[in-house]
Amino acid sequence: MEPIIIVLIILVVLVFIALIRTIQVIPQASAAIVERFGRYTRTLNAGLNIVVPFIDTIRNRIDLREQVVPFPPQPVITQDNLVVNIDTVIYYQVTDARAATYEVASYIQAIEQLTVTTLRNIIGGMDLERTLTSREEINAALRGVLDEATGKWGIRVNRVELKAIEPPTSIQDSMEKQMRADRDKRAAILTAEGTRQAAILTAEGEKQSQILRAEGEAKAAALRAEGEAQAIRTVFESIHAGDPDQKLLSYQYLQMLPKIAEGDANKLWIVPSEIGDALKGLSGAFGNFGGLGGGPGGGVPQQPTERREKPAID
Repeated sequence: MEPIIIVLIILVVLVFIALIRTIQVIPQASAAIVERFGRYTRTLNAGLNIVVPFIDTIRNRIDLREQVVPFPPQPVITQDNLVVNIDTVIYYQVTDARAATYEVASYIQAIEQLTVTTLRNIIGGMDLERTLTSREEINAALRGVLDEATGKWGIRVNRVELKAIEPPTSIQDSMEKQMRADRDKRAAILTAEGTRQAAILTAEGEKQSQILRAEGEAKAAALRAEGEAQAIRTVFESIHAGDPDQKLLSYQYLQMLPKIAEGDANKLWIVPSEIGDALKGLSGAFGNFGGLGGGPGGGVPQQPTERREKPAID
């Protein structure tokens, strides 16, 4: 009985192993390559799959998700014979598990070497300045070459990014000095522009101020002239309305004579001939003014206009 039990146990173990090898569960976004006696048979997709135990063999399991592979810095020579180190990052995805297994031995290594070679060809036709400012152009050129070359390997290159471009240390120092000089230049230009704009605004403000001041003075003069004209008109109308006689006019005329003679610059002043009439009127009103009357009628004889010299006041 014991040998039979041992045989049964062995059979159960073999059946269990056969079941395990028969049922293959493939995770989502994965694929498996099945070979029968060393020859490709089929590709197992995600889910539950049945294979022939001990005859069918799982050759390779491949992840179909998008992969990100950073490559180490690579020295590249530019067109102007400068060595720069460039870090690249590749985003790729396996689209054909069979081709990725049988068309290339190691697609990761193949993509890396193809990237380095293509990058050297592209950068070799650019100078340093263009290399530093043309990342999008370099990325597009790399992606086009890699996508075309890796298509037969069952791989699609989605994106290629230049993570870093490091020029030599001496070139970095020169670039920093140039950038510093450019910033100082822009600062000086902005300062000069601000000073110029401030001077223009100040001049415009002074101009507007002078214009407004002149307009105000003109309006004030016009208003003063209008007021004086109105005052003269009012006085004239009042005089005519009051109907003054000759005596009042003569008295007012005599009151104005001292004002005419005021001022140190008035060395010569004119006595009009009408002064006789004024004195005559006053003489008739108030009697003789200390010998001013010249005739029997007490009047003042008519005198022509005389020029009298005003004594100079030192």
